[in-house]
Amino acid sequence: MAITAGPNLNSVLSPTQTTLVNNYIDFTATATAGWAQQYLPDLMEKEAEVFGNRSIAGFLSQVGAEEAMSADQVVWSEQGRLHLSYNCVTTDVSAGLVTIGTDIDGNAAAGAHGIRVGDTVIISKAGVTMQGYVSVEDTGAAVANITVLPYKAAAMTTFFADGDVATIMVYGSEFGKGTVGQVKANEPQFKSFSNKPVIIKDYFQVNGSDASQIGWVEVSGEDGQNGYLWYLKAEGDTRSRFTDYLEMSMVESVKATPGTSVINTALGTATTATDLAGTEGLFAAIKIEVMKLLV
Repeated sequence: MAITAGPNLNSVLSPTQTTLVNNYIDFTATATAGWAQQYLPDLMEKEAEVFGNRSIAGFLSQVGAEEAMSADQVVWSEQGRLHLSYNCVTTDVSAGLVTIGTDIDGNAAAGAHGIRVGDTVIISKAGVTMQGYVSVEDTGAAVANITVLPYKAAAMTTFFADGDVATIMVYGSEFGKGTVGQVKANEPQFKSFSNKPVIIKDYFQVNGSDASQIGWVEVSGEDGQNGYLWYLKAEGDTRSRFTDYLEMSMVESVKATPGTSVINTALGTATTATDLAGTEGLFAAIKIEVMKLLV
């Protein structure tokens, strides 16, 4: 039912609780805004969880990527690949000459590869794969060339052209009876890495007027618990948000690039570049490993 405003609206008090046009208070009017704030007829005391569980904390623990540390830096070593695999170029296919470049992780290894005479290898590029035998190893100062004899053709010209970019992987070896075995050993390889923690901060404030107004609100915590909170509800949200920031920083953070990062050039005199160097988060580390696999 619509109430039409008359000349005596809000000016005539009723001695009883009777809904009349003259004692109706328009809560949307500017003149009675105070009444709307203090005597709002219907108040939903329970918070509506329109966003569901708002916390994302716990992801790192679920994937097993969480570990405590107490120092300002962590250093660790990772094993190299067990099997030898390199980027290469078919320099002269008529002679079976292949130039070995970096390994498939992009590490500089020209002239220091582990492919030896007698190894059996697979050379492949998009849509083409060839098995071959390494008959000659020529390690120069700048390049590392090997000669590969195909098993299924008279020459590599059947499979590749000069200058083709490919990958080469050792899958075994073959020697004749009474011949000398391998004369060069392959040493295990490893890489050393380091990372540093970052300091994150947040802030929570309650003024005196808010603290003097005792109002209880029924809320649901992010872990499913129910209860009532006073003004410290804001503190609870700040703490939950801070916990999420801890986890999100470990997931989304990246290291600053020395000399080129905007962070390093805009610090001024109050903070040095070593104070704000970033940290390598989970997604950044995964992206690096994926790029290695795609190379």
